[in-house]
Amino acid sequence: MSAIKINEAVFWVGAMHWDRRLFDELIPLPDGTSYNSYVIKGSEKTALIDTVDPDCEHQLFKNLQQLNIKKIDYVISNHSEQDHSGIIPRVLSEFPQAQLVTNSKAKTILSEHLEIPENKFKIVENQDVLSLGDRKLKFVMTPWVHWPETMTTYLEEDGIAFSCDFFGSHLATSQLFTDRDPKVLRDAKRYYAEIMMPFRNQITRNIAEIKSLNPSIIAPSHGPVYRDPEFIISAYEQWSSDKVLPQVVIPYVSMHGSTARIVDYLVDKFMEIQIEVFPFNITVSDIGEIAMSLVDASTVILASPTVLTVAHPSTFYVAYLLGALRPKTKYIGLVGSYGWGGRMAEVIKPLLANLNAEFLNPILIKGYPRQADYDNLDKLVEMVVAKNS
Repeated sequence: MSAIKINEAVFWVGAMHWDRRLFDELIPLPDGTSYNSYVIKGSEKTALIDTVDPDCEHQLFKNLQQLNIKKIDYVISNHSEQDHSGIIPRVLSEFPQAQLVTNSKAKTILSEHLEIPENKFKIVENQDVLSLGDRKLKFVMTPWVHWPETMTTYLEEDGIAFSCDFFGSHLATSQLFTDRDPKVLRDAKRYYAEIMMPFRNQITRNIAEIKSLNPSIIAPSHGPVYRDPEFIISAYEQWSSDKVLPQVVIPYVSMHGSTARIVDYLVDKFMEIQIEVFPFNITVSDIGEIAMSLVDASTVILASPTVLTVAHPSTFYVAYLLGALRPKTKYIGLVGSYGWGGRMAEVIKPLLANLNAEFLNPILIKGYPRQADYDNLDKLVEMVVAKNS
């Protein structure tokens, strides 16, 4: 994909990774991803905002060549994760006069991981301003979106906030700009769920920092550029708030059919009373879809058979992710089946200690459910309804 003009001084020079399907050997990428890098041509100095993943470095240099960039004075590193920083050493080699502009926390990471020499760094602090001549860059520290050193670079004269991972989305697309596109919003929500959700409190503070800039454009380092910043800011405000929706997420595993009967019964009951329910068979589901369903849901019910007296290993995986992602879930339930004994509840619960959620009484059934078991499941449904009313 060729360089794209944002305005007379700002150009996208990044890369589209159309066929990447896994990020960090963990996160599924059904729509690929992009690595957005930006050139700003000031009247006196030229800056490069972030770089690209090493797998795509040829695309960045092709775009710089297309724009006839002969000199880069500043390479701005908003975030030191290597999908944005990995080719900084190559850029500094190609443009030896360039200084690497970042904050002190990022400097430590970049020095350790990329072995960048001390004399290449220019350290900035919150609200510092760097002149490019007719344009100025302001640096706003936005930590924990999603690493401790993350920052936003704001191009004051043009009202563009280069936010790196903040407000991003894993989406490879030929359309650089977005205007309230539901597809982009869905991918941004998925990205928030997988990457940003553990840092809800910090995100709320950082949203306020970005809003105070009153940007006309938000240009993240993954996904499309927002020409209507309110579109993504208002979504982030909802996702990171304490407000939940009366939705029930049921991740489950069933080995011999008994847990599946429990889940089918619960799904039918919630549907009958018009409570939105999201069942996920963990063994075949996209973990990103599960994470996205957790963003707004009030209730999660884990459903599992026992394996050697404890939950199925796939249930442990989802429970671990729940604890790590720390959604704003208010209520946690545990249902399942066992053959000859089990300690499912007592082993799963510690994995969820990070959640500020109420644990509902577990319902563990020996073999296939019988009428008394269905009666208990009815009580669980009634309890969920009462707590969401």
